[in-house]
Amino acid sequence: MPSKRRSLLAASGAGGAATEGEFWSWGLGTFGRNGLGNTTSYSSPKQVGALESWTKVGAGTSFGTAVKSDGTAWSWGRNIQGELGLGNTTAYSSPVQIGALTNWLVLNTGNGNFVGAIKTDYTLWTWGVGYQGRLGLGNTTSYNSPKQVGSLTDWSSVALGTDMMASIKSDGTLWTWGNYSQGQLGHGNATAYSSPKQVGALTDWSIIAAGGESSAGAVKTDGSLWTWGKGTDGRLGLGNTTNYSSPKQVGGLTNWADIAMGQKHSLAVKTDGTLWGWGYNTQGQVGDGSTTARNSPVQIGALTDWLSVKAGGLSSRAIKSDGSLWAWGNGASGQLGDGAATSRSSPVQVGVLTTWLDVSAGHGGSTTNTLAIKSV
Repeated sequence: MPSKRRSLLAASGAGGAATEGEFWSWGLGTFGRNGLGNTTSYSSPKQVGALESWTKVGAGTSFGTAVKSDGTAWSWGRNIQGELGLGNTTAYSSPVQIGALTNWLVLNTGNGNFVGAIKTDYTLWTWGVGYQGRLGLGNTTSYNSPKQVGSLTDWSSVALGTDMMASIKSDGTLWTWGNYSQGQLGHGNATAYSSPKQVGALTDWSIIAAGGESSAGAVKTDGSLWTWGKGTDGRLGLGNTTNYSSPKQVGGLTNWADIAMGQKHSLAVKTDGTLWGWGYNTQGQVGDGSTTARNSPVQIGALTDWLSVKAGGLSSRAIKSDGSLWAWGNGASGQLGDGAATSRSSPVQVGVLTTWLDVSAGHGGSTTNTLAIKSV
């Protein structure tokens, strides 16, 4: 990745850097998932509290998570299976601190009621529903407070699907665990694993993403793009609708910089700043101006200033290098943030601000929301 683009990713928080700002949310408000102290839905951004110290956000199916610059972790929303990590199953409509520790780095959510998190010492922690071994704790037990996955201190990133997790270690190895139903673990077999298992023997994995319906994707250090799992609707970008139980390269290019996987569609950014999408597209979530499914990557527009992407249930978000925020796909719950409840098949800007640092698109199909951080 060119040094200029790497610095832009770091500045935006897209590459994991902790740049603090205000916390904003919008879209469906049921279960208090917006963190605004109510269950109201909003079609334009609303600030959550008045603090300016938020660094990362994660939108789950009906709940949210966030990290502050002081290393504290917070959660809110539905809590039916302990997904908030607060030691109970009580729902909260405003952010509540998870324990008292101040060494959390990032909390990630997926299309399910569970969470994967990494601390500043690079230990890996999970909690929530444990069905099918998705927490990686060697069992199928659910936990309502954080539990450490093993004892290693070399985890660098984590991604969550519907029923599985994937993680990259600091040595560039790739690990997955949970349900295998469509080959989404990438091990070339039909076996479920309740503890992390390495995918192959390579040590050149760089970026990991997991889809809401049994698929996963990754970028290697050489810039090549790989996907595996369920191939229905062309969501793997391999030119077909076939399932694969081990990683397959998407084309032959080596200029991919970022990937995101939604419920049934995928998005990616190249090192030249172009934006690409493929997969299920009935709500325009691919962003190419149509509602036609694509089984190979298609370019979204002609601009070369896209920085990072996030894919939700049936909608998408992206931040440009100028700090502007864009959304498209299903807008039924106001999750696109453009003041309407309308679906868009091409990117539309969220307001006029150019100070957005991080964004997360909620899962759950058309009933979802958006969480974001912007600088002051």
